[in-house]
Amino acid sequence: MVATNPQQSTSRRTLWVVMGSLMLTLFLAALDQTVVATAMPTIVGELHGLESLSWVVTAFALTSGIATPLFGKLSDMYGRRTLYLAAIVLFLIGSALCGVAQSMGQLIAFRAFQGIGAGGLMVLTLTIVADVSTPRERARFQGLFGAVFGIASIAGPLVGGFLTQHISWRWIFYINLPLGALALAVAFTVLKLPKRTSPHHIDWLGAALIAGVLTCLTLFASWAGSTYAWTSPVIIGLGAGAVLLGLLFVLVERTAAEPILPLRLFRSRSFTIPVVTIVLLATALVGMATFLPMFLQLVRGAGAADSGLLLLPLMGGMIVASTLGGQIVTRLGRYKWIIVGGAVCSGIAGILFSTMDVTTGPVVSGAYMVLCGLGLGVMGQNLMLAVQTTAPVADRGAATSAVTFARNVGGAVGVSVLGGVFAAGLAPGQESLTPAAIQALPEATRHATQLAFADAITGVFAWTGPIMLVAAALLAFLPDVRLGSEAADVRPGRREPDAQPSHHA
Repeated sequence: MVATNPQQSTSRRTLWVVMGSLMLTLFLAALDQTVVATAMPTIVGELHGLESLSWVVTAFALTSGIATPLFGKLSDMYGRRTLYLAAIVLFLIGSALCGVAQSMGQLIAFRAFQGIGAGGLMVLTLTIVADVSTPRERARFQGLFGAVFGIASIAGPLVGGFLTQHISWRWIFYINLPLGALALAVAFTVLKLPKRTSPHHIDWLGAALIAGVLTCLTLFASWAGSTYAWTSPVIIGLGAGAVLLGLLFVLVERTAAEPILPLRLFRSRSFTIPVVTIVLLATALVGMATFLPMFLQLVRGAGAADSGLLLLPLMGGMIVASTLGGQIVTRLGRYKWIIVGGAVCSGIAGILFSTMDVTTGPVVSGAYMVLCGLGLGVMGQNLMLAVQTTAPVADRGAATSAVTFARNVGGAVGVSVLGGVFAAGLAPGQESLTPAAIQALPEATRHATQLAFADAITGVFAWTGPIMLVAAALLAFLPDVRLGSEAADVRPGRREPDAQPSHHA
């Protein structure tokens, strides 16, 4: 049994070794969300499964989203170290199986298995950061972890394309094995966290219901407007199912002995406001990440590879802001107004995106992207910091998983709603035009088509800006918490030292 206070038993050098291991595992889990995109044409050609293409991505997203709240709550109940090690092992086994898949059915099944481990890694790495660091140190580390997400989003398509072209698509999965094994060895050797041995009751019904909600939302986002019409019985049924299961989940959690998501957390504005804001943030972010490349390709005529490079200002702004934002919060000991400022910046950027047209050049669009990236970069991890700092330590895993789950919900809703806004802005049949088909049109027709796409896409951005300004208004009511410089007391029910609203909030 380790010391009750993990900070007392963790030297500075060991702390950085642990953080390096956590960053590596988080990088691998985040990388696998995007690494398959550029490899999909090759995979489909080799495994002959064009009709199942989207499920390679959907299966991973679905199981990782379902695993997130379960791993978070179980880690609160039984301790995080064993579950973290188990998540790494599951992820590595899934990676190896994906690498040897001989059919699309096998690859989809193995990606689903891999997603279970990835979901555990995403929530547990961020929770362990809170366990082994002081509140002020955590701001710096959370900023670095936010940068890891940004780097993974950039590196995923690049790594996937390079390995597929020069070695084999199977190596986009095999590469996880040596890196993951290194992270596993480091964690097994130096990661020391409290164990909990008291009896518990696992909320399996709550877990099943929240899995059902996410399944309905994921399928809704994947099928609405493409596989099935928006008014089809399947899509209406999925939407109704998500609402019904959500209501049942709330009823079950009110009476569960140890709910997978304790509803008492919602009594705190320091929890409720960040969770709601994360939904809005994810909705706006998925809109920008989805439709900016479409604008560059369909309106500006950029190639797929070039559009990825043209997004570097957005990702670069996010990485810089996440890293520097963590440093600033560490020095100031407060995060509220930095997050509010980030929401305002990203809201203004969304409004600026809505003014773009066929004449907008790369310098102007790049400047808008930098502003957007700076705003988004200071928000995500500091919102996580707000939740982790003020939640009782006994609920920290559940609180962290709630933020991650809210991000998944926002992403699924954003894809569906903003996709519907985009489709409504186009004439019938235009949504099926590819960039190559547009470039092959006669000049006058091509120009008219580009104008139509520009209007439809900027119509989406006209929503993302106000969404983020609404988030800024909500964040103005977030308590102004002072971060302490002492380590957390990890006894059940205790909160962070000094994690209290300031008198001038």
